[in-house]
Amino acid sequence: MSAPPDRPSSALAATGPDSASGRAGQVTAGRDAAIVVMIGVASAMHVGKLPVAIPALQQSLGLSLVEAGFLLSMVQVAGMLIGLFIGLLADRAGPRRVMLGGLVLLALSSAAGAASTSVRALLWSRAGEGLGFLLAVLPAPALLREVVRQPKTLSRALGWWGAYMPAGAALAMLLGAWVIGWVGWRGLWVLLGLLSAVCAGVLWRCIRVGPAGHAVSGFGVRLLRTLRSPGPWLAALGFFLYSVQWLAVVGFLPTIYQDAGFSIGVVGGLSALAAGINMSGNIAAGRLLARGAVPGLVLVVGYVAMGLGAALAFGLTGQPLWQYAGVLLFSSFGGLIPGTLFGLSVSLAPSQDTVSTTVGWMQQWSSLGQFVGPPVVAALAVWAGGWHQTWIATGVCALAGVGLAVLLQRLWRRRGASA
Repeated sequence: MSAPPDRPSSALAATGPDSASGRAGQVTAGRDAAIVVMIGVASAMHVGKLPVAIPALQQSLGLSLVEAGFLLSMVQVAGMLIGLFIGLLADRAGPRRVMLGGLVLLALSSAAGAASTSVRALLWSRAGEGLGFLLAVLPAPALLREVVRQPKTLSRALGWWGAYMPAGAALAMLLGAWVIGWVGWRGLWVLLGLLSAVCAGVLWRCIRVGPAGHAVSGFGVRLLRTLRSPGPWLAALGFFLYSVQWLAVVGFLPTIYQDAGFSIGVVGGLSALAAGINMSGNIAAGRLLARGAVPGLVLVVGYVAMGLGAALAFGLTGQPLWQYAGVLLFSSFGGLIPGTLFGLSVSLAPSQDTVSTTVGWMQQWSSLGQFVGPPVVAALAVWAGGWHQTWIATGVCALAGVGLAVLLQRLWRRRGASA
């Protein structure tokens, strides 16, 4: 079966707010944006499927706590090593084409993980999932830019895009416990592999943009232009300081609560709410930026809330209600950070043909944080004999994030990027 012919970006069809073609273009752009966000959610489920499966993997494969930390972070290896170069590829080949390849790789790697009989084999499959995940999600902001052309609408769409990770993690945690109880952890891997294959088909059939290959300048020129600009560096470090905390805290929630004696169903529900509530901050960030909010202030609020939330969650030992309230504060307001940084990614890019490259650099540092965070926190918990010292590590990251937000705000004002 042949693919439908390429059509111009749907948002380009809009000739005016009152014209029929304009309204139709806006509707199509909204549909395309929703598809892109849903693809991100489905891809993020591969990241979120592991936390709720750790107890089952410990029984099935003899997984240790530190090995669980590496499994949590292994999916980020590709982003940590080659995120910038995937961004360069997406700027050259086109975001849609790269996303298609990533979804296919996700499906194949998840199937390979389902067939794993050792921790080593599962680690390799997670590395494949990491590369597929990166290819599937990194070009998405550039694709959103192609299908949504109105600046305020784009800011809101990017805010929704910023919620793809918590939404996918929450769904995987909420449904994963039920699926594991029904068909085991291998069945969960198979089902999510099939979901990625379906997403590839939807992207191929439903979203058609102009010819791939939008980059005007060469590979090396775009690389140097990105790395010589302060905007991508500040955004990347901001993502690092956020992600090093978030996955370490939320990723180990199922293990923490199961060790405390909660049933797997309750554990899944509590963990899903903690991950899913992060969406509220991402979406709020997009709306705030669309209404002209100061991005540096939004970032400061996010980092401060993460520091306070982690202090409550891990400092108030023996008070589960207050601890869980701290987790919700940590995750919900923390969502302001990725929502803001994704919203700024278009204006922080040094040129129009380096948007995916800038996002790739951000993703590379975000992946580094997610790779480093879980093993470090797990090792800290083993050394301290519990989770009560975790808030110190997250607090240091939150304090550094506040300082970085001030620097980013100064740059934003100098560049006049109020749009």
